[in-house]
Amino acid sequence: MIWRTGTALATALLAGTAQAETPAPAPAEAAVDSADAAEITVTARRREESAQDVPIALSVVDAATLEATGNFSIGHIQQLVPSLQVFSFNPRNTNINIRGLGSNVALTNDGLENGVGVYVDNVYYGRVGQSQFDLVDLQQIEVLRGPQGTLFGKNTTAGAINISSRAPSFEPEFSGEATIGDYGYHQLRGSVSAPLIGDSVAFRLSLADTHRDGFLTNITTGAKAQDYDNFTARGQLLIVPDDRVTVRLIGDYSRQKQHHVLNIFANYFGTYENGAPIANNFYDRAARAGYTPPAIDPFARIGDSDAHYQAEMQGYGVSGQLDWDFGGAALTAITAYRWWDWDPANDGDSTALPIVTKAEQANRQRQFSQEIRLGSTGANHFDYVVGAYYFWQRVRGYGTTAYGAAAADWNLPTVPAAIGNAALNGFEADSISTPETKSYALFGQTDWKISDALKLTTGLRFTHEVKSGAYSQFHVAGVDLSTLAPAQAAIAAAIRNQFNPVTDYRTRFSDDSLSGLISLSYKAADSALLYATYSRGSKSGGLNLAALPAGVAPDVKPEKVDHFELGLKSNPFDGFTANLVGYWTEVSDYQTAVTEQVENTVSYRQYIANIPKVRSRGFEADLVYAPSRQISLSASAAYNDATYRSYANAPQAPERANIGGVQDLSGAQLAGAPKFTYTLGADLSQPVGDWDGRGVEIYGHGDFAHRSSFNSSSSNSAYAQVPAYGVLNIRFGLRTDDGRWDLSVWARNLTDEQYFQTLSPGNTGLVTGLIGDPRTVGATLRTKL
Repeated sequence: MIWRTGTALATALLAGTAQAETPAPAPAEAAVDSADAAEITVTARRREESAQDVPIALSVVDAATLEATGNFSIGHIQQLVPSLQVFSFNPRNTNINIRGLGSNVALTNDGLENGVGVYVDNVYYGRVGQSQFDLVDLQQIEVLRGPQGTLFGKNTTAGAINISSRAPSFEPEFSGEATIGDYGYHQLRGSVSAPLIGDSVAFRLSLADTHRDGFLTNITTGAKAQDYDNFTARGQLLIVPDDRVTVRLIGDYSRQKQHHVLNIFANYFGTYENGAPIANNFYDRAARAGYTPPAIDPFARIGDSDAHYQAEMQGYGVSGQLDWDFGGAALTAITAYRWWDWDPANDGDSTALPIVTKAEQANRQRQFSQEIRLGSTGANHFDYVVGAYYFWQRVRGYGTTAYGAAAADWNLPTVPAAIGNAALNGFEADSISTPETKSYALFGQTDWKISDALKLTTGLRFTHEVKSGAYSQFHVAGVDLSTLAPAQAAIAAAIRNQFNPVTDYRTRFSDDSLSGLISLSYKAADSALLYATYSRGSKSGGLNLAALPAGVAPDVKPEKVDHFELGLKSNPFDGFTANLVGYWTEVSDYQTAVTEQVENTVSYRQYIANIPKVRSRGFEADLVYAPSRQISLSASAAYNDATYRSYANAPQAPERANIGGVQDLSGAQLAGAPKFTYTLGADLSQPVGDWDGRGVEIYGHGDFAHRSSFNSSSSNSAYAQVPAYGVLNIRFGLRTDDGRWDLSVWARNLTDEQYFQTLSPGNTGLVTGLIGDPRTVGATLRTKL
């Protein structure tokens, strides 16, 4: 069976999927056996193993799949892994969920750490925003589902994303690609590697530069928004003084610039759920201000803003890894220091009126990490990994909120204009937050081969963590209230403190936690692995560094996770892989970030809360059929029942704000957790002849990702229910079989599916949204030497 027509590819798309447990085979000089092509090595347990021999639910996206799909960010990767969900209001405010757990879809709080750990070349990234650059010159991405606390640390209660870049080579290598597309899209990527000193020192240099014009239009200024401009560079040295010792040194730098966020008017409700009218609702305010807002037509891709907005950041770091093989054991030591600078600007009211003229939180994040581990080598009856880990992080947050000439009329219609304007027109409040973390851990994991077929895995990790921080908010600009009469000045001062209260506090705590796992795996046949796992995970407490509502404490309780998993990994016949898993995860004191609108304002406050209990349970299936090098079809599906089991004091949805400030969400589906997701994909090729002594083939790739409806608010508002959607991507090309030349045309979101990423209802009745990318098309030329 070989691919001959586009019709055959379309048919195959109904049966295949994007990459799941094993990637599609890459082009090779000659056809290879499909079973060999499907074999892939992972480091999910801090040693190199076949993915099919690891008793962990994991998805692997390799370099060939990244090329076939054209994906270059973690946000793109979610289209290939059904259990992975990435929400991004902007790079700082990015949330990653696996199986509905990890974080919700509220704005990021600097004192809260995500439950999905992101690792790049064995280095943990303390803030998710650090990972929101282009992925360049990668070997593979492993998405590990479920708690990974024994080997990957405390902040992996939902899973981990383990990213590996290509190492330097002692054989000269060069690869490059150039891409052009609509919306002004152009991208250049290149990598070169070669020896510097014989077979002792080699280098690798990887570069990527990407630009795309905006998908949105600001009707106030006529400027585009949601554009993208990114540059990434990574340099590496590989030093091999002898056959037992290797040292890998890595330095990287990334810069990203965007004009975003420009909110889109997605919906409106003028009455509460019980039919009562919303007083001082959005259109009442607009009429009072003489403002005509844009029509609610979200997929016209039009927004309205009179203030500057941007999402700019830089990230850079250095790391060194020493691997020393002693014979029966190997030592690994990894030292890293990283910087991340985040500089945003936002129009805080989503209108062309000067209401909230600034609403931003800049960050300066620094981190240092040191890991040392010793592990057995080879395949033994008893294998082990033991180690120690230290992590330090400091985040300095600089917040600014400022108000313009329309703020008083918009928010305070019953307050005399002289007082309201004195209180808010030109008023600015700044804040400084300084969360700091010091974490120490000892860990160990063992594999006991009880028999040729039966293996017992056990692991423990002890973590001691000290967290401290301070938060202060202060007024820096505004009318001198002493110019008012004393009674008026008192009212104006109270208004300012309602919007941005003056506050100053410090907090500090320490926490000890023990994570562990026990897993029994049984090799029922050479091609079938059954496993059962119980793991206990934890995430240390958080720091609530914000202007807190009354009754909310600055310290957040730690999170505890109990996880059960049953799985099957099988290759029932050559070329076919079928992996199935069922899981049940219960979390006590689940940490969640809450974003709520301050009453009678368009300002928001953010804080962290503990949900007494949540549960995620479901099943996942990954199928790959690759009978030859020319054909690879795959399908992945996930059913996820992720619910609040006990949450009696959840924040109230805005459509019910007139009946109380809290609600009981026990039994409701977690925010950002679609119940059913699946991906389909196909990679097909056909030799067509020879050119310049090289075989030439045509090829096609397609992947389709579907997500069922989910809610994108922490209050479970009906107006935040994102409808189900599916996105289809395709690529057709012509390439030489040795990879020397590859020319392809592609389309992302081929059907131009109109879908929301998030919906955010406010207490004025206005619902704003972030919408998915439109159809984009382009062409790519690649070469490899």
